[in-house]
Amino acid sequence: MGKFKINGGNRLYGELRVSGAKNSVLPILAASILNEGTCVLHDCPRLKDVYSMIEILEHLGCKITFKGNDIIIDAKDVKDSEIPDNLMRTMRSSIFLMGALISRNRSALMSFPGGCDIGHRPIDLHLKGLRKLGVKIEESYGYIRCEGAKVKGSEIHLDLPSVGATENIMLAAVKAEGVTIIRNAAKEPEIEDLQNFLNSMGAKISGAGTNTIVIEGVKKLHDTEYTIIPDRIVAGTYLCAAAMTQGELTVTNALKEHLEPLLSKLRETGCEIFTGNDYIKIVCNKRPKAVDMIVTLPYPGFPTDLQPQMVAVLSIANGTSIVTETIFDNRFKYTEELIRMGAGIKVDGRVAVIRGTEKLMGAKVVARDLRGGAALVIAGLGAQGTTIVEEAEHIDRGYEALEAALMSVGGDIVRIV
Repeated sequence: MGKFKINGGNRLYGELRVSGAKNSVLPILAASILNEGTCVLHDCPRLKDVYSMIEILEHLGCKITFKGNDIIIDAKDVKDSEIPDNLMRTMRSSIFLMGALISRNRSALMSFPGGCDIGHRPIDLHLKGLRKLGVKIEESYGYIRCEGAKVKGSEIHLDLPSVGATENIMLAAVKAEGVTIIRNAAKEPEIEDLQNFLNSMGAKISGAGTNTIVIEGVKKLHDTEYTIIPDRIVAGTYLCAAAMTQGELTVTNALKEHLEPLLSKLRETGCEIFTGNDYIKIVCNKRPKAVDMIVTLPYPGFPTDLQPQMVAVLSIANGTSIVTETIFDNRFKYTEELIRMGAGIKVDGRVAVIRGTEKLMGAKVVARDLRGGAALVIAGLGAQGTTIVEEAEHIDRGYEALEAALMSVGGDIVRIV
């Protein structure tokens, strides 16, 4: 298990480029088996979760080349529909292969997925939607068996705008007979990216980015070459790191329209924000100010995946801030580690009250999940003294060579064994 050693106090200054989005590339990798041919994906991040998905695809019969930040997937020989338990448990995004395998092989067998422990994340909505398409699903002893010999289009209303359920239903419906309509669909940019990728292979999907998605089933898809959208969460993490260190940072290959809720709150803290077509620049010359309230919501609301990073910034803000988490019921676990660094945070259920302190102190802390781990790295960059962030493998699931990126703009951070 690796660790990050951070000597705090350095002001971040310079330019960082964001690579493709983790939350786009994983469902797109799952979707790559649908054309029964070759896909070339550009700007793919080299992440632990990406390698885990590649391992699953290779088990199913794909031949994969990862060269630079390009992935070439040859899916001609995918015959297997069963994913072993040890591979399913490596990450939650493995669940996307359920819809993809139903489309490709008309069947799927897998265990329940793993991933970060940030609260209850049931897949009931996935299964309910797939059943509406005519998929027969049997759950027993921790396994899910799906038979989709006669998948037919249907109208599906999601009880909640679940990202995963929306994407899984899209994948299962691509080759279904007739038209599928998903209502109360999630609107995240990554869903629109999946739609655009599938359409580049010959699918007929419209409406992604709105609450109604229409999928007209097709019989065959073709080879494609596609570039993944920028990772808005990585971009937001870099911006929060700049705010934490009173830095000046230009984040390139970043789309401002994907990050408006965060940019609005960073402006409230007193940071100056400048944007262009593919960059966001942040300038922070003084201690941040507290914000009245942040409430995490489905897109286009404030993203739950940037809540921990923003709380790290607010822990040194002048004043008291209130953050309410509405998406995951156990997302504030990381605050225990910030408190070890001197943060004044009190959590009551889904609400955190943050009384800003002028300076955090370096300490030995543990990354218990991906985004909480990123928040601890940010805190360490701004803290006085040395911070050790243990269990860095959680952070590696969503950030490519984070220490190298931060070092390139002045951060004193190294990876140690």
